Amino acid sequence: MSQVTSQRVALITGGSRGIGFGIAEKLAAEKWDLVINGMRPESDVAEPLGKLRAAGASVGYAQGDIATNEGRAAILAATKAFTGGGALNLLVNNAGVAPKVRADILEMSEESYDRVLDTNLKGAFFLTQAVVKDMLAAKEKDATFDAKVVNITSVSATLVSVNRGEYCIAKAGFGMMSQLFAARLGAAGIPVYEVRPGVIKTDMTAAVTEKYDKLIADGLFVQPRWGFPEDIGKAVAALARGDLPYSTGQVIMVDGGMTIPRL
Repeated sequence: MSQVTSQRVALITGGSRGIGFGIAEKLAAEKWDLVINGMRPESDVAEPLGKLRAAGASVGYAQGDIATNEGRAAILAATKAFTGGGALNLLVNNAGVAPKVRADILEMSEESYDRVLDTNLKGAFFLTQAVVKDMLAAKEKDATFDAKVVNITSVSATLVSVNRGEYCIAKAGFGMMSQLFAARLGAAGIPVYEVRPGVIKTDMTAAVTEKYDKLIADGLFVQPRWGFPEDIGKAVAALARGDLPYSTGQVIMVDGGMTIPRL
């Protein structure tokens, strides 16, 4: 991939479908250039990449598994090729996996724990570590360089699901990771935000559609509908624009009021 751009560039992990693609669409509409990370070969994601390009964005693809050191190195190399060696303006840590089997925490396997934590927490941490070092270097050269990090977590950071405990643990840790990087980067003028989605209609939730249709009908959410990827995209676009410049480290809830305590 070779594409030198002078525009603002965002890397979105897991950006070819689901919530990640919803984010990518909104950023493309606001004239961001994009590096989309995914696990599939580029030929398999030609359709979503084409839609983003049709919206006017320059788009590169960075294939790689953020759960592995080798995968993160591949993502970073592809991103550098796209930017011509420059730093990213925005990192959106969105990639995540659910447990292959929803097992009670007394039956959860170590293999499942490692798989979910390696992707949803460890991978995001070390990718962010590498990216923000370049952001800091760019800031040192030019104090006006625009740089931000947005982490996509989940209401599962605080809401307990005993049949997918590894996912909840990963998202809770991801929330703390957001706080850590916000504290570390605040003085340099690099805000870090956490966007916490509720139940979003994607391929990840397809298997529980009937369950949540009933729960929504029974009043689970204050706003009685599913969330959609575009809902998350709109929140990230606002953060990317700089609409909340004095709110680093904050959690932006996009859950239809699901977590409002009610009697």
